[in-house]
Formats: sequence, structure tokens, C-alpha cells
Amino acid sequence: MAEYGELGILKVAEEVADAIWDRVNEMNEFSKDTLGKQMVRAADSIGANLAEACGRFHFGDKLQFLYYARGSLFETKYWINRAARRDLISDREAKATIEALSSLARQLNAFVKGLRNVKQQYASYKASLREEAETYAVTVEVAELFDANALAWLADSATEARLSGQSPNY
Repeated sequence: MAEYGELGILKVAEEVADAIWDRVNEMNEFSKDTLGKQMVRAADSIGANLAEACGRFHFGDKLQFLYYARGSLFETKYWINRAARRDLISDREAKATIEALSSLARQLNAFVKGLRNVKQQYASYKASLREEAETYAVTVEVAELFDANALAWLADSATEARLSGQSPNY
């Protein structure tokens, strides 16, 4: 995964979030407080989750934060539509922002797909580095610890103890 500052998709997310911030800053207090803040939070969350994905080590964590970014992107689209419907932004402005967000969504989906491919390549690469296990054989002869007479005595002693209900006397 690219370094935090090198991500083109993050730069696009920042541009969209900054444009939304500038527009919300022009809204009246009621609109800013009710819809505007939500829209800014959602837009800022796209880039924040992209940045957090860069800081994660495991592929699963990276993917999870990219999915969060995608969710925030769709939330931002929702708030843009609400702002346009309530005449807080023009239809032209809404359309341009939604087009930018849709382009960002395509980039994000491509980024997720690329990361999944890297994950699969890494998994197959990791498996190919594994060495085959050695087969070890014992080549030393083991001496008998007990001869046949000793084993017979042991078996007889255990049998007698069982029959008498006592512990064997070894």
C-alpha cells in the first residue's frame, strides 16, 4: 500500500471534503447546525478512514477501513441530496459534487480490489517459501530394558494383586 502522502485517492477525498466545508461555511446557522455539520463529518470521514487504512498493518484491517470510507462516501452523497432538496445548494453544485463522489467511489473500489489481489499474491507467495519437512528416523538401537523373565514376573505380580484386591508390589 502506498504511503499516506502518496495516495491520489486521499488527495481527491480531501478536495471534495474541503469543497463541502467551504459550502457549509456559507450556510445559515440552522442549516449549518442540522445538515451542514453532518455533511462535513461524513465527507471528512472518507479521507480519515483512507488515512487510517494506510496506518494498518494487516490486510483485513486495511480493507475494513476502506469499507468504512466507502460507507462515509455514500453517507456524504445522502447529505448532498438532502442539501439540494432543501435548496441549501444548487442542483448544479449537487450534481458536480455527486459526480466527484462517484468518481471517488470507483477509485476506492479499484483500490480495494487491488489490495485484495495483493493479499492473495502475498498468501500464495508466503506458502511457496515454506520448506518441505524433513523426515527424521531413529538409527540408534534401543536396548531392552527388561528381559522376558522380568516382564513375566511383572505381569504375574499385577495379576495376583488384582485378584487379591491389593496394590501390586513392584
